[in-house]
Amino acid sequence: MSNINAPYTCRKCPRLADFLDEQRQAKPDYFNGPVPNFYTPSPKLIVIGLAPGMHGANRTGRPFTGDWAGDLLYAAMDKYGFTSGTYDKHADDGLTLKEAMVTNVVRCVPPQNKPVSSEINTCRDHYHTSQLDALPNAKVLLCLGKISHDSTIRALGLRLAEHKFGHGTEHTDGLGRTILSSYHCSRYNTNTKRLTEEMFFDIFSRARSLCDA
Repeated sequence: MSNINAPYTCRKCPRLADFLDEQRQAKPDYFNGPVPNFYTPSPKLIVIGLAPGMHGANRTGRPFTGDWAGDLLYAAMDKYGFTSGTYDKHADDGLTLKEAMVTNVVRCVPPQNKPVSSEINTCRDHYHTSQLDALPNAKVLLCLGKISHDSTIRALGLRLAEHKFGHGTEHTDGLGRTILSSYHCSRYNTNTKRLTEEMFFDIFSRARSLCDA
């Protein structure tokens, strides 16, 4: 299996590279670089987020690790058999994945957690598309949030107008992989009840069924 990571020295997005330079000075104990994928060989499920959180993955160096979004994500993955071990909010907690990969459409933390279109496009062109191409046997591409969904649809060469985002929507790509989408498991979405724990766990129940089919 090919694992496509951005090199730590990547400076393809000047604004993000400059921001990381600032964070290396301000927070020298943080990872402060393009966050590598968290994965197991030959994953059936690819969980695709937006970008590293400032005090989550940007701190720990592992996707969705160290913040609220990770708490909810790995609880759902554990319930449906996609993890082994105990999640404890740091990269050396011993947690491993089972038949899964966790990645982001933007590999570097953006200011205010908001990447701009050019950064999303650049990361897709250099890393996200290549990663999806390298995993033709995956069964489910689980997109967390509209930006993740839209960038993944574009990476697959599909038309957004025919593959719209919605919580629980399902589409199929040319390789027969299911593109399953969910509202992002951010604290904002859960606090406002746009996404409940039950809704999120239902998405993973569906992902499990699709992976086992």
